[in-house]
Amino acid sequence: MRALVCEKLEGPKALVVCDVERPPLPAGHLRVAVRAAGVNFADLLMVSGGYQEKPSLPFVPGMEAAGEVVEVAPDVSSPCGRRADSTPALPPFESIVGERVIAMVPQGAFAEEVVVPAGRVHALPDGISFETGAAFPIAYGTAHLGLKHRANLRRDEVLVVHGAAGGVGLAAVEVGRALGAQVIATAGSPERVALALQHGAHHGIDYSREDLRGRLKELTQGRGADVIFDPVGGDVFDTSVRSLGWEGRLLVIGFAAGRIPQVPAGLLLVKNLSVVGFYWGAYLAREPHVVHESLDALFAMLSRGVLRPVVSATYPLDRAGEAIASLGERKATGKVVIVP
Repeated sequence: MRALVCEKLEGPKALVVCDVERPPLPAGHLRVAVRAAGVNFADLLMVSGGYQEKPSLPFVPGMEAAGEVVEVAPDVSSPCGRRADSTPALPPFESIVGERVIAMVPQGAFAEEVVVPAGRVHALPDGISFETGAAFPIAYGTAHLGLKHRANLRRDEVLVVHGAAGGVGLAAVEVGRALGAQVIATAGSPERVALALQHGAHHGIDYSREDLRGRLKELTQGRGADVIFDPVGGDVFDTSVRSLGWEGRLLVIGFAAGRIPQVPAGLLLVKNLSVVGFYWGAYLAREPHVVHESLDALFAMLSRGVLRPVVSATYPLDRAGEAIASLGERKATGKVVIVP
């Protein structure tokens, strides 16, 4: 099969597309023909050697895909790794060859096929395209579990979303609005702010032209934010800590700015603040049922039209390195998808 291969940790330009052996099908796994694969900032970090998990070289990057089941290991019997008494996300595995699914993996999705543990697939509902399915689990899963499960976002609270025009940021805007929050979106250009407003933000701040801390203080009437969703880090994080209100929660998603900031503990003490880490992939490894329940809730929102995923660009496999590089160049809005 054809795949995008990382042979050295030197970024997207060092990636190559070539023929590789089809991976074997171990016990407890499914083989999925990839129709579309979502690109994430973590992919850029991984192929550049900056991710917290470093696969052995060479490896095929890519963490999420949508496609069709083509083969099932003989020992697989429990739907999506769930107990027999729980609501299955898929019918019994012996009957699902040909079924449409999303697959969530540590790496391997940027290829014509991916082999997936049974607990890491979820049914792709009818009427949802493969491109949308591939763009959905990590961005919307991060937004939903982060805001609801970790930050305990409540109705009518003030939510600030940084990087609000990117894949995960735009998802957080929509999910926050769906959970009943008052959403303030921040982004680095008027066009990006406008996109976030179109997807449900109540207010927008262009931090390339406006004073972020001053505008947040103005929009919250001096009270500060209840929850801040931060995939940016760096200077934005520093400003965010000082822009939280009483018992505010700062949700740490990532460090797209490049600098991992330090927490001024004195500020946390004075206003009873919380800085909350959130790594979606850890739930997939440790508590997969939490991820599947979140996806069920998200697909229900999607079916009601509450969520409107944006796939801003699709690339063929031959241009997958360019697709990954576009995230580092801050060219992408919404999600970028590779279509093998």
